[in-house]
Amino acid sequence: MRKISHSQHRLAATLDIQGCGMTSQRTRNRLVKRLQIQGIQHPYILHAFRYVPRHLFVDEALASRAYEDSSLPIGYGQTISQPYIVARMTELLLQQHDAKRRLDNVLEIGTGSGYQAAILGALVKTLHSVEIIPQLHHSAKQLLLALGYRNIYLHQSNGNWGWESAAPYDAIMATAAPEKVPNSLLQQLKVGGILIIPIGKQGRTQYLHAIQRTSKTDYQTTLHNSVQFVPFTRQSQR
Repeated sequence: MRKISHSQHRLAATLDIQGCGMTSQRTRNRLVKRLQIQGIQHPYILHAFRYVPRHLFVDEALASRAYEDSSLPIGYGQTISQPYIVARMTELLLQQHDAKRRLDNVLEIGTGSGYQAAILGALVKTLHSVEIIPQLHHSAKQLLLALGYRNIYLHQSNGNWGWESAAPYDAIMATAAPEKVPNSLLQQLKVGGILIIPIGKQGRTQYLHAIQRTSKTDYQTTLHNSVQFVPFTRQSQR
């Protein structure tokens, strides 16, 4: 896996992300230290959190809270996940693979404001991200382009379908919780690929599932952190 400093410095050159006060680089550095205390140790993940400006992915009125370890509303009944969960899911996605190489082709289900995509986009060669809500899709696309990302491809579609035209994927991450795993996501994994997804009913304990495809027909599942995610949105947008 390559270092990500080049791409992140390009972001800083494209848009002034230093900020001031609660959106400053110093504040992001404190966030990274907090993630390390919580057990996140992957150096490239920590580097991404140090430079990706989370305050740009929330409403301006909430910018002063952007680096708290909490989820925040982004409108349309959706949230931006707390930084630890973003980091933990990214860590689970990366840890199944050789640390010396990047993942070539990754799918994210649930672009939201685009923050998780920004973290992943700094760590993988190509990222496809699917969002069903048109307003979130368009705002995330504009922001990620302004930040200089050219390896992230955003699609407006129903996440239950995945994104078949770019499959198979080395890894898939879902940032919303179905009650059971959509079969389309399992089928779009490469053999050896991994799906990171929260599973469970709303109002009950959900768990992060790491599902690795071990053969054409077989999958191995490991349960991780208890979480609380918004549900998959199911209405068709075709």
